[in-house]
Amino acid sequence: MPPDEPTSEDMRRADRALVAEVLSGAPGAFERLVRLHQGLCWHMIERMVRHPEDTRELCQEAFLRVHQALHQYRGESALKSWIAQVAYSVAKRHLERRRIPLADVPDDADGLSLAERVADGFDLEQAASDHEMSARLHAAIDRLPPLQRTLLTLYHLDELPIGEIATITGLADGTIKSHLFRSRKLLRELLEPRLGVFAA
Repeated sequence: MPPDEPTSEDMRRADRALVAEVLSGAPGAFERLVRLHQGLCWHMIERMVRHPEDTRELCQEAFLRVHQALHQYRGESALKSWIAQVAYSVAKRHLERRRIPLADVPDDADGLSLAERVADGFDLEQAASDHEMSARLHAAIDRLPPLQRTLLTLYHLDELPIGEIATITGLADGTIKSHLFRSRKLLRELLEPRLGVFAA
């Protein structure tokens, strides 16, 4: 690893230092935290709710909650994962209040044999690498239910490991894998008429 590239421990130390500054009331510290993580917060909430005005309000609510609960952050996970967890929780409650279904399957870890088949021959990364294919892929992803859309993009497009997604969402690994399998199946059905070569 190059000497100028921060390690995960360096980043964790920087996270703890920033949190300590915010908690001690250091001028500009919370604003710096918001600047560092507002893109992540927006990205997480927007992919759940798909509405710019709601996303803006919910991002403000998420950072209010971050400010109120920051004393609970222990540095055991990256600060960005902790903030993503808060943003996910705020978006999830918003969808529940609106009675918008999070997913098209029950929130349990049924079908674990299916769950292990995350790789099923449908290459999302290959489809996303071509501009035209990518546009169609993202349009198809947008048609998925909020939870499945979010899990799919976190895993395949943001390349987060299952363990980190579990930390953010509070879902069991098996449940996440099951949702990923079902989401890929839905995507394949949506894309097959036009993208048979990628959906084979």
